Amino acid sequence: MGRVGGFMDFERKDPGYRDKDERVKDYKAVELQLPEAEIRAQAARCMDCGTPFCHGCGCPLSNIIPEINHHVYMGRWKEALDLMLSTNNFPEFTGRLCPALCEPACVLGLNDDPVTIRQIEIALIEKAYDKGYMRSRPPKKRNTRSVAVVGSGPAGLAVADELNHAGCNVTVYESHQHIGGVLRYGIPDFKLEKRIIDRRINLMEAEGVNFECGVYVGDDISCKYLQDRYDAVCLSGGSRIPRDLDLPGRELKGIHFAMDFLVQQNKRVSGEEIEGVEEISAKGKSVLVLGGGDTGSDCVGTAVRQGAATIYQYEIMPKPAEERPDTIPWPEWPVVLRNSSSHEEGGERRWCINTKEFKGKDGNVDSVELVEIEWEKDEEGRMSMKEVDGSGFEIQVDLVLFALGFVGPGKSKLVEGLGLDLDERGNVKVDDDNMTSMDGVFAAGDLSIGQSLIVRAIFHGRETAKRILKYLNK
Repeated sequence: MGRVGGFMDFERKDPGYRDKDERVKDYKAVELQLPEAEIRAQAARCMDCGTPFCHGCGCPLSNIIPEINHHVYMGRWKEALDLMLSTNNFPEFTGRLCPALCEPACVLGLNDDPVTIRQIEIALIEKAYDKGYMRSRPPKKRNTRSVAVVGSGPAGLAVADELNHAGCNVTVYESHQHIGGVLRYGIPDFKLEKRIIDRRINLMEAEGVNFECGVYVGDDISCKYLQDRYDAVCLSGGSRIPRDLDLPGRELKGIHFAMDFLVQQNKRVSGEEIEGVEEISAKGKSVLVLGGGDTGSDCVGTAVRQGAATIYQYEIMPKPAEERPDTIPWPEWPVVLRNSSSHEEGGERRWCINTKEFKGKDGNVDSVELVEIEWEKDEEGRMSMKEVDGSGFEIQVDLVLFALGFVGPGKSKLVEGLGLDLDERGNVKVDDDNMTSMDGVFAAGDLSIGQSLIVRAIFHGRETAKRILKYLNK
């Protein structure tokens, strides 16, 4: 695949980001894109490795990466696109948001820098739009089957796209004003500009998918309405309940969940009204972000753009290693230190920090008491934390953001109205066909599998669509 010996002729090249001083003044995409000649050179680095672990062990969607790269290297963009779309409905989303699980599994990565698979994916889908390859492809024949998809995040969109191309009549219900779920409201524009979502939604509409926004299923329309009107229903509402901290001072004003903060800013950028809730802004404030993952990083970048005075990002877990540790051998996904574009823009970042108490003044958070910790492993391999004597400290803050992940979908009038069974984690329980305890009602994505990556949500949506088709064709 690629060019014989290409990995010896070309070094890995990443596109980098826009100038920091420029990008922090707006919410436009920060990542640059390589020119076509450079992308084809990067694709040439893909080896004829015999066993391509990138799309076996690496990619949840099993994208046919070596063949795609070879077509890109040869300039056969249409052939590369057809292969990509055969396994991945939305490469324009995964190329920008996926952590590229495929790249650490690249065979070249054993003794060299892995292939820039994610960058090739972005270049491919953008070339496809530029050349007009991404055009409306409605099904050649419609059947009489109708399916309701509740929730328009990556899983729900994948279900809808698959079923529509199979000839089903699909309606997607979304409670927000616009389609996209977490893609639109949870991901900052500097990582995913919303025109990218609009472009694909417009295409899906042209192909026959019906979208109904501003509809709260369970309030605006009943569960019985869906069951009477559709042959099958797929729930894909996501994991909505954020992890909280039950600590002294939690009731103080100025302490918020990260997603509330991010959703509000995304609405501001798109011109949507923020109604019925307290507005959250980092402007001129000292901000503490608790949580070291991607959501925490997104909060840092957003706070920088809002004009925060100081920013701290603290994580309770240990600082990851700079290189792949021996305990996580190739081709497994390595837990290593990752720096985002937001981390380059400002803020103090620390690990092994535990939060003890929030302190306030006049009902507002004023400072936070923290302590350094050490992690210890017992004889059975279980980890426990221990405070470091004399390491306690306090910082002055005006805004605290919890970026601690999610614990489940939470209560839902739709789930409760249908009387669906839940698993021990509070997720909607499904069988091997991704069907819930109610006949004809399926669940896809985080609602049933728990919080995960967007690429896994798309995969689960595709798999659920197959199960729905099997059910409809009985």
